[in-house]
Amino acid sequence: MSTDWLSTGNGSLDLLLGGGYEHRMITQVYGEAATGKSTICVMATVQALLTGRSVVYLDSEGFSSERFRQIAGDRAEILVDRLFLYEPLDLAEQGVMIGNAEAVLRTRPAALIVVDSATALYRQEDLDDNEALRVLTRQMLHLLGLSRRHDLPVLLTNQVYMDPVRDRVVGLGGTALEHISKAIVRLEKINGRRRAVLAKHRSRPEGGRFEFEIVETGIREV
Repeated sequence: MSTDWLSTGNGSLDLLLGGGYEHRMITQVYGEAATGKSTICVMATVQALLTGRSVVYLDSEGFSSERFRQIAGDRAEILVDRLFLYEPLDLAEQGVMIGNAEAVLRTRPAALIVVDSATALYRQEDLDDNEALRVLTRQMLHLLGLSRRHDLPVLLTNQVYMDPVRDRVVGLGGTALEHISKAIVRLEKINGRRRAVLAKHRSRPEGGRFEFEIVETGIREV
């Protein structure tokens, strides 16, 4: 069993997480639109592909091949051959694709699973909230199982809503998704910049943060 971390592709974010994305667990990144969630996913993907292994990437946000080329640079054409991209159209299809990922992981050793975003399709379902949440929770538990069996990190993004009780923006998926994710980073917009805040970590104190801007090659601390 490896005790390594996969680098996020940014030194400040690595430091915030205590080394990067930890193997055998789920790291969640949540925030409002245009806070950098997908950019962070592509950065992690490039770092994982640079290890010589593959990446399983489930995308319901609209994968940008141009953004991938910007971040990967002149290595993009070589790296993309090991990127297994799935684009589910509904929550049921997302579950099927998570199940199908097992076959890829058995034949093409992977360094990372990405789900961007885990809850976009959950929001669209014509199901009552409890049933949709049960389906989503089963999928996240399946991902956690894949992470542990294949000794790799899972990175997922999450959409947000305003919680009137706590009077702040929180991630979708309720306490189940929060519990399954052992590290959670909240992204915020502030004064034209973005801020990354460590909202949860199983071995680090909460509240660590840094401000950043989105640049062509990913993110940069400011």
